[in-house]
Amino acid sequence: MANPFYTIGHSTHPLDEFIALLQNADVTFVVDVRTVPRSRTNPQYNTDVLPPALLKAHIGYEHMAALGGLRGRQRVVPADVNGFWENKSFHNYADYAMSEPFREGLARLRELGRDQRCAIMCAEAV
Repeated sequence: MANPFYTIGHSTHPLDEFIALLQNADVTFVVDVRTVPRSRTNPQYNTDVLPPALLKAHIGYEHMAALGGLRGRQRVVPADVNGFWENKSFHNYADYAMSEPFREGLARLRELGRDQRCAIMCAEAV
């Protein structure tokens, strides 16, 4: 049976507080979906700091940019397919979600979720 998936945004949390939030939910693996896995304002979430800190807490980590945002217009998807989105960024992401790289990323996420309790991490507070 698959485990539940959680979502978490690192926001401005100190790293120890962030890890405590994960531990309180019994999360065993973080899937980082940020397209750019670093932060100028919160460097504790850069890829040279976060994975080792999670490992010390016995929490796995994988960067999965294929599921991240900041997507441009997908020229292979007709503009009207997801045209109901008023926000251009959301429209672009909806179009991107129809792509093979996104499907592959989603399949990988589901695979990870079979054996581990995953939190999907982005930067925003969610």
